[in-house]
Amino acid sequence: MKLRRAYRFKLEPNAEQTQKLYQLAGARRFVCNWALARRNEFYKANGKTIPAAQLSQELTQLKKQEDRLWLQEADSQLLQQALKDVDKAFQSFFAKRGKFPKFKSRKAGHFAFRIPQRVKVDGCPLGGSKVYCPKIGWIRIRQSQEIEGETKSATFKRDACGDWFVALTAEFEMPDTAVAPPENPIGVDAGLKDFVFLSNGESTPAPRLFRKLEKKLGKAQRVLARRKAGSNRRDDAKLRVAKVHRKVANSRADFVHKTTSDLVQRFDFIGIENLNVKGIAKNKRLSKSVLDASLGELRRQLEYKCSWNRRHLVVISRWFPSSKMCRCCGAINDALTLSDRVWLCDCGVTHNRDHNAAQNILNEAFRNFAEGHSEKKNARGQNVRLATASNSG
Repeated sequence: MKLRRAYRFKLEPNAEQTQKLYQLAGARRFVCNWALARRNEFYKANGKTIPAAQLSQELTQLKKQEDRLWLQEADSQLLQQALKDVDKAFQSFFAKRGKFPKFKSRKAGHFAFRIPQRVKVDGCPLGGSKVYCPKIGWIRIRQSQEIEGETKSATFKRDACGDWFVALTAEFEMPDTAVAPPENPIGVDAGLKDFVFLSNGESTPAPRLFRKLEKKLGKAQRVLARRKAGSNRRDDAKLRVAKVHRKVANSRADFVHKTTSDLVQRFDFIGIENLNVKGIAKNKRLSKSVLDASLGELRRQLEYKCSWNRRHLVVISRWFPSSKMCRCCGAINDALTLSDRVWLCDCGVTHNRDHNAAQNILNEAFRNFAEGHSEKKNARGQNVRLATASNSG
């Protein structure tokens, strides 16, 4: 079985290469806006969507116009990929997965383009790694790890701080060996106070990275609000705000990656809950903490890292009362509130809320795994299908 993996590296272009990166990003932005306007115009006139082949042919003719000859300096596959991106945006809109596509603005920071193929990487263990971009040539990159498999595509993007990055997609072969029975299982309870609380009693406190830099961000945003629109000082203030956001994002990503990698390396069976992160974030009192904790990213990384490392991952239903159920007698404490961190069961056992939840998650994950991830009963005794249950086999 073949899978794909993405690698993200920082670019180190010279002045000439930086200018060409901006030119390619501008060509892609122009084609996206042209395709969006053309689709809207065609639909108003004909009541249906313009065929993809016709739009591609019109783009070829557009590149031959005297005032559009500069488009020929951009890679042809880059421009065709822009048409596919617009089509994908419309598909997401009709499937109710996104909003109606909007025109891209240079002022909004849309500096990105994708090369679907013909991208090569020249890795060097002593530094000096390079990536090949059509129409530009070899560009130096900060390669932090080896790329496994064949490189398929590359996305070049500039962040809000002005630095360019490349995201390389590589295809690799997943071994078809059978997954061994679990020998070192663990249950994981994700939360806001402790980012993860394990069934063996270990816990990792939530770093609350956004809250630590919230004052600094607020100060930078107040300075930005006082700057005159269109001035150089406003651009400088906007850059300072972007750097604070980037520091929070990078620190959070580093923390989550280290946590998930540690779990996957130490345990071969992991049970977690199918948390409704979007629903919890709607709570005005918890929304900032929920989004700062990055609980959805925790699950996403566990899913693909378990697959890569041939680990079992079982996600139990969100309706399972992991915190309210006594792990010893199975009684349900309906009076338990979010502020109750320790509670006493009628059977005489005192529970740490998170530790009890992690052990219940592990037991329920084992039960679902043994039953082949079939239907289960929720806290109300109703049969429900397991929301998401997967093992790496």
